[in-house]
Amino acid sequence: MHSSGEALLLHGDLELTIHEARGLPNMDGLSTLLRRLCLCPPGQMAARRGRPPRRSLPDAADDDAESSAHHHHRSHHEHHLRRRRRRKRQPQPHGHRMVPASDAYAKVVAAGGPHDGTALARTFVFRNSESPTWEASFLLPLAHRAARLDFHVKDADPFGADLIGVASLPADAVLSASNNPIRSAWLDLARPDGRGPPRPGSAIRISATFIPAAMTASPWRRSASATGVPAYFPLRRGCDVRLYQDAHVAAGEVEGVPGVFEPGRCWEDLCVAVLGAQHLVYVAGWSVYTRVRLLREGGMSPEMEAKAAEVRELGGVDVEDMCLGDLLKYKSQEGVRVLLLIWDDKTSHDNFFLRTRGVMGTHDEQTKKFFKHSSVICLLSPRYPSNKLSMFKQKVVGTLYTHHQKCVLVDTPASETTRRVTAFLGGLDLCAGRYDTPGHTLFRGLSTVFHGDVYNPTFGVRDRARDERGPRQPWHDMHCRLDGPAAYDVLENFERRWRKTKKLHMREALGIGNKKHWKDDALLKLHRIPWILSPSGHGGAAGENDNEQRALQVLPEHDPERWHAQVFRSVDAGSVKGFPRPWEKEDMMRHHLVIEKNLAVEQSIQAAYIAAIRSAERFIYIENQYFIGGSYAWPSYRHPGAGNLVPMEVALKVAGKIRAGEPFAAYVVVPMWPEGDPRSPPAQEILFWQSQTMEMMYRVVATAIDGPGRHPQEFLNFYCLGNREPPPPPEEGVAGGDDTSPAAMARRHGRFMVYVHSKGMVVDDEYVLLGSANINQRSLAGSRDTEIAVGAYQPGHHHHSGGGKVFGYRMSLWEEHLGKEVVREMPEAVRRPESRECVALVNGVARENWERYAGRGGGAMRGHLMRYPVLVGADGSVGALPGHETFPDVGGRVLGSPNNLPDYLTM
Repeated sequence: MHSSGEALLLHGDLELTIHEARGLPNMDGLSTLLRRLCLCPPGQMAARRGRPPRRSLPDAADDDAESSAHHHHRSHHEHHLRRRRRRKRQPQPHGHRMVPASDAYAKVVAAGGPHDGTALARTFVFRNSESPTWEASFLLPLAHRAARLDFHVKDADPFGADLIGVASLPADAVLSASNNPIRSAWLDLARPDGRGPPRPGSAIRISATFIPAAMTASPWRRSASATGVPAYFPLRRGCDVRLYQDAHVAAGEVEGVPGVFEPGRCWEDLCVAVLGAQHLVYVAGWSVYTRVRLLREGGMSPEMEAKAAEVRELGGVDVEDMCLGDLLKYKSQEGVRVLLLIWDDKTSHDNFFLRTRGVMGTHDEQTKKFFKHSSVICLLSPRYPSNKLSMFKQKVVGTLYTHHQKCVLVDTPASETTRRVTAFLGGLDLCAGRYDTPGHTLFRGLSTVFHGDVYNPTFGVRDRARDERGPRQPWHDMHCRLDGPAAYDVLENFERRWRKTKKLHMREALGIGNKKHWKDDALLKLHRIPWILSPSGHGGAAGENDNEQRALQVLPEHDPERWHAQVFRSVDAGSVKGFPRPWEKEDMMRHHLVIEKNLAVEQSIQAAYIAAIRSAERFIYIENQYFIGGSYAWPSYRHPGAGNLVPMEVALKVAGKIRAGEPFAAYVVVPMWPEGDPRSPPAQEILFWQSQTMEMMYRVVATAIDGPGRHPQEFLNFYCLGNREPPPPPEEGVAGGDDTSPAAMARRHGRFMVYVHSKGMVVDDEYVLLGSANINQRSLAGSRDTEIAVGAYQPGHHHHSGGGKVFGYRMSLWEEHLGKEVVREMPEAVRRPESRECVALVNGVARENWERYAGRGGGAMRGHLMRYPVLVGADGSVGALPGHETFPDVGGRVLGSPNNLPDYLTM
């Protein structure tokens, strides 16, 4: 195909099918032949050459030669074989050639532009064939500037891959495929050195259709016909969603929007739900700490008061004194099935020979030991890599990556006679340091509310005397409660992860002691309990037919308060049971899974972010623990390791609105520095990736600004949270002014950051997306950390009505961050985040708060929102803020610095 050679912006979705290749040379014939000669005796080789290909099961025709006396046995045997055939999974495609040939797969790469070398997709490996037939279909989200798409055909080997040849599709041909789809095209392969084809006639056949980003279907608008995001779990209608900020909101602390949204009490509501459970409590977490207390503040809600009184009357137990571990044991003693699925940190140990806390301090071994002699079943789940990966990648995945999902499932009342499954999910772990309120105090309550739970990893190893003096690390998070059909998708996720982990535990336990209990399936069969609403199938997920969905719906069709919700995940076949194999094409397409060579991966969280951002019309508001992506376009460190599209999509959306002359704004809130010591190599590298991401985005925005006097920060801004509070007077005998440690300096100045652990986004006050996934490659790749999220909206409300709960939730968050006074003084501006007035207001408060936080004089802050301490130029460049090159009190360069750590560890 003819190409102009010019790098063009490819922004949209590419529906691509890689059908087949032909004329591939044999790249590993000699090595294969040597392996066969060494490992297979000559007689066996001759026997193999003289017989037909093996079949895993005999055909019915083979039975015709048998005696009629065995007819009954044969019929029974054939019936058994038919059942086995139905269950048998499709084997990996193979050429079945006696002469060795290449094990080929194809890789799609953006090339010939500033984003050169960015890998976009891979097919599975077709074994031993000169003419592999993949028929692999992809839906590729693109936000890349490239001159062409290259198709690298490679030969897979245990110790690497050899490049066979490269074919190219020009960028202008990709863009033209929006009006003139490529039905079927053979692209000639060229050798890597450019000297003609690998063999005469070598080529790869593809078909493609391009859908520009402007034409991407919205996951929520046109709600009558909206089908959500293409994902494993479909959009569910008739749900109910309750949104939470922080673990607890004390009475009067945040008002929300009267009559529209009242802030909830997350851990209190969770405690009520667990205490009310009659059949099941399932917990999945990155960390679950048994000594955490869910209830700490006075003035409980009426529901909590009633439940506490009921427990006190029946069991003589005071719920307020219960820690989480005691609460779960209490419920298991009532006959409730309590299951815990916790990430197993391989660096933590608790046995006779070795006892270590673990690098991440998740208390996994302590939690398992706490429940050892109880009816609570606690299963530690390592991040098992798929056996489809290379040995090196298996070691990387199993050592560096985690199970990061955070969800709790309980049964709750649906009516007077029935019950249903309710899910809690989001960013809050049930572990140390997570309890906080929108006040985010530093010193108040250290000996009461936060007694035994003063958490501040910035200062290194915990020191009880230091912790008692503060400051603690305040914690801001987002969470939700989910009822209705979508809750059963969360249940299916838990059940499939449980079965996968249990199966792998059984494999490890074979022949080692008495491990019979691993064979017991502890999961409840809900379809056998008639008073619990459940799908008709044996799986946990709600069915896709309308009648089954209606039976599980919480709110009727015409209720204006009903929600539509969809569950998304980042997960691969190594972590859940039941994923199809990459070559099982129909199942892969039906479940919208991605092929990663020989691994089936779900990346629907990233797909949901992209779809929601592309659908934005007014504003985007993001809170996230990390903000790293678009590494193919970083200004000074090009690396494909963090290629997720979320930051680039935000930048392109802002730039597109500027060119269209439409009001639009993007707000991004991140922590001031990553958790831990900001001077440490991992933190500095993460900060460097983040600053590279910021500059990449600002440069994209700057190119869209036409004319002097405008600045990128009129449209895109980054913020962090912090607090100042008068410190307590120094105790007698405690080091004073001579102590220059970070803890002493922070205590002396009475200031510290509020750690943003949220993983959420609000778009146009209509759509909310939140869960456990950070905006970095670890969380969005699907093949690294396992994550779960939910996207939800109310079809009866849109931004023009101003009455939906998504709007109320965003206003409640802004009231926490900006302060009540600002929201009351400028209510109209705050209601229109896309307006220049609102951007100016928020930036003004953020600059003022930073000056008060970082200045020596201090002074009371209005809320907690502060500008992120970087200097943004009119051309989009990002540099250090003069006088604030390092973080106050604790040190560490704000812009970070790269080091010799593996990039995939911190991206």
